[in-house]
Amino acid sequence: MTSPTAENAAAHAPTAGEYISHHLGHLTNIHQGFIVDFKVINYDTVFWSILMGVIGVFVLWLGTRRATSGVPGRFQGAIEAVVEMVEDQSKSIIHGDRRFIAPLALTVFVWVFLMNCLDFLPVDLFAAILRAMGMGEMHFRIVPTADLNGPLGMSLGVLAVVLYYNLKVKGVGGWVHELFAAPFGIYMAPFNFLLNMIEYAARTVSLGMRLFGNMYAGELLFLLIALLGALAGPFGIVGQIVAGSAWAIFHILIVLLQAFIFMMLTLVYIGQAHESH
Repeated sequence: MTSPTAENAAAHAPTAGEYISHHLGHLTNIHQGFIVDFKVINYDTVFWSILMGVIGVFVLWLGTRRATSGVPGRFQGAIEAVVEMVEDQSKSIIHGDRRFIAPLALTVFVWVFLMNCLDFLPVDLFAAILRAMGMGEMHFRIVPTADLNGPLGMSLGVLAVVLYYNLKVKGVGGWVHELFAAPFGIYMAPFNFLLNMIEYAARTVSLGMRLFGNMYAGELLFLLIALLGALAGPFGIVGQIVAGSAWAIFHILIVLLQAFIFMMLTLVYIGQAHESH
C-alpha cells in the first residue's frame, strides 16, 4: 500500500521536460528578458570559471615548485608533458617571440580542460546539496563552457590578443593597410574591409560556439541518461549505469579534444596576426 506522503511526492515530481529545463537554468542576478541582455550575470558561470582558473594556476605553480632535475615523478611528468606539447605546437605555428604566447596557450588549455571536466560531476549533486542547505530548488549549473557566455567571453579575449599582435607586429599603418588592401588589392578596398571584418567576427563566434555546442550537447546527454532510472524502472537503472559509464568514458576524449582545439585555434589566430599579406 502506497503512503499518502509517497503519493504526494509522486504527484509533485517534475516531468522530464521540467527536470531538464530546471537543470539548464542559471543562478542569475535578474530574470533574462531578452536573448541578448547584458544586465544579466550568471553567478554560477562566473564562480566556476574563476575557481577553475585559480585551481589551474595553483596546479601549474605546484608543478614548478616540485620540479626536480632527477627522475620526475608522475605529477611532474604529467605537467612536463603538457608544457612540452604546448611549446611544440606554439613553436610550429608562431615564428617569432613566444615568451607570452606559449604561456597564454598553456593557460588556455589547462583552464578550458578543467572547466570541461566539471561535466563529470553527477548532474543532481549540487541540487541535492542546495536542498540540504535549505535553499530549495535553485537553478545552478556547474559547467561554464556549457554556458554560451563563457566560451564567447573567452573567444572575445582571444580576439583582443589577436588585435594586439596585429598592431604590435604590423604597426597601426600596416594593419590598416592590410584591412583595406588584402586580399584583392587596394582597388577593392571597400570589399576587402568588409571581408576582413566578417572574417574577424566569424572566427570569434565560431571559436566560442564550437566549444559551447560540444559541451552543451554532452551536458544534455548526461541529463537524458539521468532520466532513464526514473522513467524506465529497474531496467532503466541498469541502462542508466551502463549508458552513463560508457558516455563518461567517451566524454573524456571530448573534454580533452575541445580544450586542445580551443588552444590550437588560439595559436593559429595569433600566428596569422604575425603574417603579412
